[in-house]
Amino acid sequence: MSNTAATPGYTAVLDGRVLRVTITNPKRKNAIDYDTMAGLGETVLSAYENPAVRVIVLTGEGGDFCTGADLAAGPGEAARGITPEQTMDVANRMIKAIVDAPIPVIARVKGAAAGVGVAFALAADLTYASEDAYLLLAFINIGLMPDGGAAAMVAAAAGRPLAAEMALLGDRLPVTEAARRGLIAGVYGDAELDAKVEAAAAKLAHGPRRALELTKRALNAAALTSLDAALATEKTGQAELLRAPDFTEGATAMLQKRKAVFAE
Repeated sequence: MSNTAATPGYTAVLDGRVLRVTITNPKRKNAIDYDTMAGLGETVLSAYENPAVRVIVLTGEGGDFCTGADLAAGPGEAARGITPEQTMDVANRMIKAIVDAPIPVIARVKGAAAGVGVAFALAADLTYASEDAYLLLAFINIGLMPDGGAAAMVAAAAGRPLAAEMALLGDRLPVTEAARRGLIAGVYGDAELDAKVEAAAAKLAHGPRRALELTKRALNAAALTSLDAALATEKTGQAELLRAPDFTEGATAMLQKRKAVFAE
């Protein structure tokens, strides 16, 4: 891994012992396409065997974290022959890369964390957010189901009732409430957010790598026992829904900024 890598959609900069991965599509609130998702997964995986990397900080450029899949990119991806199953595979690979990483991952969340962006935020070991941030499982609003293991991670941290409310109603959850329910580690003002992230990254970057790896493994074994099953179930269900008329209507309506009219 070079000290700096930039591809369309994100950058990865090795800053001392900290790998800073930033989604760079602010005009689209850091929505991500297939290639960006695949590249992000590969970048995180490549850090596994690099002794120079001791912690990863994942964030978004500008005022938002990540609003999930870029619906505007969908037709082009379909024209390239990318199937729903392949889309789900790269999403699941990214989530597993974060969860299984032998080094800690910090999510720095500002503004919107929506769709699979919620999964990115919750898959991290430490999630710190700005006061204006929110979590939104918006899938149901476009005829889809949550993916990236997001619903499973919400249920693991805060219980099935909150997971059901977020997944079935598709409403915003302010991060103050997310923190109160145990979904994220803390909420801060903008200046305090950066200070908290940097302090945590600095401490982890100089911590005992093997002990941190085994501690992370134990925490995940206790809290995320259902994640693999959830990802498999999501792949099957989401692949079906991505081919359904309701998704076509939901995605079109969102791009046209109108209310979706789903089949009776």
